[in-house]
Amino acid sequence: METGNAQDLKEAFRRDGYVFLPGFLSPAEVGELNEQVKNFISGEVPAMPKELVFYEDKNDPATLKQLIDMQKYNAYFDVMLNNSRFKQIAEFLLDDVAIPKTLEYFNKPPKIGKPTPPHQDNYYFMLKPTEAVTMWLALEDVDAENGCVRYVTGSHRNGIRPHGRTQTLGFSQGITDFWTEDDQAKAVAFPAKPGDLLIHHSMTIHWAEANRTENRTRKAIGLIYWAESAKEDAEAKAAYQKKLHAETL
Repeated sequence: METGNAQDLKEAFRRDGYVFLPGFLSPAEVGELNEQVKNFISGEVPAMPKELVFYEDKNDPATLKQLIDMQKYNAYFDVMLNNSRFKQIAEFLLDDVAIPKTLEYFNKPPKIGKPTPPHQDNYYFMLKPTEAVTMWLALEDVDAENGCVRYVTGSHRNGIRPHGRTQTLGFSQGITDFWTEDDQAKAVAFPAKPGDLLIHHSMTIHWAEANRTENRTRKAIGLIYWAESAKEDAEAKAAYQKKLHAETL
């Protein structure tokens, strides 16, 4: 990355709350990664704890929609999260040591892949300061029909929005006052090709529509890094857990 381009990238991230890096992985690298994901699903998923594996339909393995903490069960994904270009660019954008937190798999199965509700990651993370990044790497063609990622530009600079319970497995909280005039004016969609990388700040509002296609999946890898200076707000976390418990009673 050239110095000038690097500085432009950092400025765009701080201004918009996200950056888009097309072709971050080569076709050969994406091919290898897809093969590793396929092998992981067949070889590792059956032994993983149920709370780390989500299906749209528990009775249909083809509807696998999310895996959490893949790095704990496979050396390939451990290296990908902890010792790779992904971690290096996280440190560059955060201006801090990047603490790897998790590597995830996301899919929206055709016809039944539900929308991802609009949310801010730091509502879950509860960090002070709110310095963290989430990376979203396309494993196949993604567009408006099968659920591309969408952002509200600059929303990371406007504080945390109210969130409430959703019915979406894996994304239990969503913004309750979403789609204001400002949201609509600043909304942007990012169709992606295999190997394209999106990176957003932990306060950036983002969401994705349902997969409306008949036969296309929507597969991606997610990587999360916290800045070393960001600490979890224990009091807020406890209050959040208490609220979730009350909602399930």
